[in-house]
Amino acid sequence: MSELKETKAAAEPAVSAPAGNNFIHNIIDKDLEQKTYGEKPIYTRFPPEPNGYLHIGHAKSICLNAGTAEKYNGKFNLRFDDTNPMKEDVEYVESIKADVAWLGGKWDKLIFASDYFDIMYDCAVKLIKKGKAFVCDLSAEQMKEYRGTLTVPGKESPYRNRSVEENLKLFEEMREGKYADGEKVLRAKIDMASPNINMRDPAIYRVAHVSHHNTGDKWCVYPLYDFAHPLEDAIEGITHSICTLEFEDHRPFYDWVLRELEWPTPPQQIEFARLNLTNTVMSKRYLKALVDDGTVVGWDDPRMPTIAGLRRRGYTPEAIRDFCERIGVAKANSTVEISLLEHCIREDLKTKVESRMVILNPLKVVITNYPEDMTEEMEIENNKEVPEMGSRMLPFSRELYVEQDDFMEVPVKKYFRLFPGNEVRFKGAYFITCNEVVKDEEGNVVELRCTYDPETRSGSGFEGRKVKGTIHWVDAKTAVPVKVRLYDYLFVDGEDGRYVPNPESVKEITGYAEPSLADAKDGERFQFFRQGYFIAGRELGAAVPGGPDRGERVFHQIVDLKSSWPKK
Repeated sequence: MSELKETKAAAEPAVSAPAGNNFIHNIIDKDLEQKTYGEKPIYTRFPPEPNGYLHIGHAKSICLNAGTAEKYNGKFNLRFDDTNPMKEDVEYVESIKADVAWLGGKWDKLIFASDYFDIMYDCAVKLIKKGKAFVCDLSAEQMKEYRGTLTVPGKESPYRNRSVEENLKLFEEMREGKYADGEKVLRAKIDMASPNINMRDPAIYRVAHVSHHNTGDKWCVYPLYDFAHPLEDAIEGITHSICTLEFEDHRPFYDWVLRELEWPTPPQQIEFARLNLTNTVMSKRYLKALVDDGTVVGWDDPRMPTIAGLRRRGYTPEAIRDFCERIGVAKANSTVEISLLEHCIREDLKTKVESRMVILNPLKVVITNYPEDMTEEMEIENNKEVPEMGSRMLPFSRELYVEQDDFMEVPVKKYFRLFPGNEVRFKGAYFITCNEVVKDEEGNVVELRCTYDPETRSGSGFEGRKVKGTIHWVDAKTAVPVKVRLYDYLFVDGEDGRYVPNPESVKEITGYAEPSLADAKDGERFQFFRQGYFIAGRELGAAVPGGPDRGERVFHQIVDLKSSWPKK
């Protein structure tokens, strides 16, 4: 995937309206005051094209549209904009339904744009009869050449002045399948000198001999998005068509279509800034390329910014909704730090999940003065933030594992963990002193020989000397091996200032865990003490909830415990 690149969004601070000052809601408030739509309820929609999986950017739109309908006691539709059957698939339809439902989007109607193909065709015929549309024989390359530029007006097609009767006949023949793909298109007749290129006689219907997932082989002509979109909104009674900022230049055509078709009380299109995240590419085309070439294992790979990937990674819908609320609704594009999203999942999980002891890079500890045949049960709290979650008992014996990073033979300044001669507390257990370091033939430290003070057992009321370091551990005899996936960002800065795939975005290791994790159920989340948050899943988990498992057990890292996002 070295050729896969996308220009980074400018690293500007996020410019977003506070939750209490949503400019879209201000527009709606004014419309309600002026009774712009009479007694009609506020009606919104989320209209994805089923040509890929939804990503975190779509989550913002889902939350905004569904949340707006909920706020105003209105209605919300999930509509599949399936007007381009060459790129669409039922797999994407099902994944989108699962994603919207998982996020909490409750739709009043589930609709396909293709349900309106008959109405759209009739609308195109009406435009032809009004002299506002014509059949054009120019090729795609010729149309581009005739279109002009931002500074040079376009040229009229030589077929622009065909009679209404000829256009009706040709358009009907297009529908009957008499022409090959690309041989003819139906174009709106507007103004080839318009300063807005989208108004220079745009194509509104094209020939495509391809089967459709919803209508089968009924049609071989399909409407283009810019023509279909306003019609879909109008047919459904949408009041506020909320979309991202790149559609602002398309709004004049949106309004033109409904005006020429004399649609009563047409919906209004309102644009807001799309979500840009650091270290993230949110283009379905690029993401699909990553899937197709095997850079990731699928659309639901935990490294992907897709909602399916985030779900499998262990993110919660509450955290994503919180994130969308925090970034607000802006009129200008900006870039949000991904650390805010990570902060939101930490905030959501810290009072929800239990802690577990897991050693990812084990170093053996032998307590030389501990009885060889003795095992104790140590009481460990499940969540120090929530005492009501109770505690559990962990075995403790002579041989244990600790993290390699918790030992330093020659300690640096302010290092308070294990080093020769130093004493630390083993969490929930005893004070331990490192006495001897055992190395292999290559000089690697393979074992620490330590002693413990039996008078310092945690919870025994001991109030003697204090130590500065507390480390976690697992009992070597009862520890269970666990496969763990550690994740870095899928994209990093390239030499040319673009994001490129990160070749070190995932690291798989086998660690040792306390015995209870052997019985962890798929979907259970835990805080690995001093490590981060993890979710039990499968190596190749299903993209759609309830789907079949496709691999062995693995603990996916949701997020580490470090937070660079400042609390306000």
